Amino acid sequence: MNNQQLPNSTTVLVLGILSIVFCFCYGVLGIAFGIIALVLANKDNKLYQVSSSSYTESSYKNMKAGKVCAIVGLSLSSLYIIMVVIYLTIFGAAFSAIFIEALEQYQ
Repeated sequence: MNNQQLPNSTTVLVLGILSIVFCFCYGVLGIAFGIIALVLANKDNKLYQVSSSSYTESSYKNMKAGKVCAIVGLSLSSLYIIMVVIYLTIFGAAFSAIFIEALEQYQ
């Protein structure tokens, strides 16, 4: 049989890995790479489900591994964004209290 690779299996794997690598860039790049990888993985999964005999199993496994990496990267990026928002909220409240107290001393 002349099986072919899934069209986006390598791309999904690379984007999934990049979503983990860039999850600490304020989470934005990790989320972007993760979402793109998941969309492409879902398209390839549908192709494989329709005619699994036409595609190699190794490309399907690469696609599944990339999908797992994308989910992990998306989760880490989301947690990082939540941590940054909490951090900015806490320090924003602290600095605003200091700023208000300093203004009251000058009046």
